[in-house]
Amino acid sequence: MSTNTTIPETLCPIARAEAIVGDRWTVLVLRELFMGSHRYDEIQAQTGGTPQMVATRLKNLEADGLIERRLYNERPPRYEYHLSAKGQAFYSVVLALRAWGETWCKSQEEGWAVVYTHKTCGEPAGLGPLCDHCGEVLRRDELISEQSAAYRAERQARREAFKSSRSAQ
Repeated sequence: MSTNTTIPETLCPIARAEAIVGDRWTVLVLRELFMGSHRYDEIQAQTGGTPQMVATRLKNLEADGLIERRLYNERPPRYEYHLSAKGQAFYSVVLALRAWGETWCKSQEEGWAVVYTHKTCGEPAGLGPLCDHCGEVLRRDELISEQSAAYRAERQARREAFKSSRSAQ
């Protein structure tokens, strides 16, 4: 159950799920973990969240069992964040949000931010949840992702802006 105690008790699975992952920042933190960002600074840079906001979301996701902290430096203690099995299971939701966003929140001229190739058949996977070519269910470990040049540049610009703001402090 969620650490969010402000939600009334309910049997509704949608309300329970929303209590855990129902805000923008939590979903963006999960997106970063799925994209391979495991360190706090990279997650903060790519989400644009404040240090307190990112720390709170990571603590809540850990308390709710979606992520695990792993020590990578003892002095000072520094952690990486990795998806648990419960967190990995959220991938179908991320795929659905991606498909909806690509379809309804962008112009066609922009192109897709990320193109997936389905390892199983070697063909473009499309937006899912099934592979456009072979019809199999898309699973994270069976996809090769390639960011568009524009999206790659956007992420790099966020990284650089974050580093610049940190060095100016």
